[in-house]
Amino acid sequence: MDRATVLLVDDEPDLREALAEGLELAGHSVDTFEGASGVFGTLGRDFYGVLVTDIRMPQTDGFDLMRKALEIDPALPVILITGHGDVPLAVQAMRAGAYDFIEKPFPVSRLSTVIERALEKRRLVLENRLLREQLASRTGLEGRLVGRSAAMERLRGLVGALAGTDADVLIIGETGAGKEVVARALHEEGHRREGPFVALNCGGLPAEIIESELFGHEKGAFTGAASQRIGKLEHAHGGTVFLDEIESMPLDLQVKLLRVIETRTIERLGSNRSIPLDLRFLAATKDDLEVAGNAGRFRKDLFYRLNVVTVEIPPLRARKEDIPLLFHHLTREARARYRREIPDVTPTFVSELMARDWPGNVRELRNVADRFVLGLERPGGAGPSANAAETTVLSERVAAYERAVIAEELAKNGGSLKATYEGLGLSRKALYEKIRKYGLDRTATDGELPG
Repeated sequence: MDRATVLLVDDEPDLREALAEGLELAGHSVDTFEGASGVFGTLGRDFYGVLVTDIRMPQTDGFDLMRKALEIDPALPVILITGHGDVPLAVQAMRAGAYDFIEKPFPVSRLSTVIERALEKRRLVLENRLLREQLASRTGLEGRLVGRSAAMERLRGLVGALAGTDADVLIIGETGAGKEVVARALHEEGHRREGPFVALNCGGLPAEIIESELFGHEKGAFTGAASQRIGKLEHAHGGTVFLDEIESMPLDLQVKLLRVIETRTIERLGSNRSIPLDLRFLAATKDDLEVAGNAGRFRKDLFYRLNVVTVEIPPLRARKEDIPLLFHHLTREARARYRREIPDVTPTFVSELMARDWPGNVRELRNVADRFVLGLERPGGAGPSANAAETTVLSERVAAYERAVIAEELAKNGGSLKATYEGLGLSRKALYEKIRKYGLDRTATDGELPG
């Protein structure tokens, strides 16, 4: 985002120049105008700045200027100044949409403080708009697997390459990392999208009925089998079976599953007839199945059969630069579910989110997004965000935010180091040092880092 600009409108030359000089000394970039003429060529919905205008002017007065400016963008901060202030006028100004109302005479420091607050609000509005636009423009895999980090770019690339195939895939990731989201993306972005997607939690199926659930049964196959039942695998014919928590499947059933995967046929319980199936198998685990196999907790032959193609999902703590965009995505989903408006996502709240380790990964972030939309989660308030504020020192929170900003700029510039350090106002050496410090992905950069 470019440097913020203060548009200062006042018909008194001496006062106008004095205010401009004082604001520039305070660090602001100021464009001055004698009247409304010329201001509208600068304003727009993407204008990063604030409008400061006198009320009493000979042609277009400050109220008219403000009304026309707010027609362009209702969220534009407008600060009205006047030498004829009174309570009714101030009330009128605020009701008309002014950000603030200042009566002359006033110290420049007071105006500068009000401008800084207004610019912070403006920055937040523009960032939220940008995130919403980016989310709205994302389709396909970008809309399903949200994130701009190098890790998510690689994940989308791998899923995109596999989606159109019938290859069985083993998905590895921590609890809450989004294994089912990846599985659904593989299904819905491929040619099986019109077929069923059957998700089975292997750890949640009762042992006494798991075979019947998977393979189905004939009438009279066992006590209580009063009618024929079509199993989950047969139901998924023409589509995809997603076996979540595959590490929890009983060993004796793993043998039967291996045969189904190899032959693509099943036999219902109580039947000797083989039923051919057109299926794709996706399995997910949070464990190291090779280690589990060596320990006798998982069949090695099934592991090797599933391990032809592996997709690893990075934990959220390894891609914190994705948190702002992902949080906006999750709040949009929460808004649709709860039919509630999304509160303003402040920089303070974002820094708190990025400072956390997220052991529950995206699932945990989704819970926070739900509470946020419901009005139950605020910066430094009760709940997990307060714990983050108490346990994380300021330097760590600042570092997390800086890392995310640099990573986002690198991604935006396609890995170009020159464009990145120029865009961030850093020297080449400073950017190199920060890339090393934060362990950012350097494979896409346009030059070697100095030794």
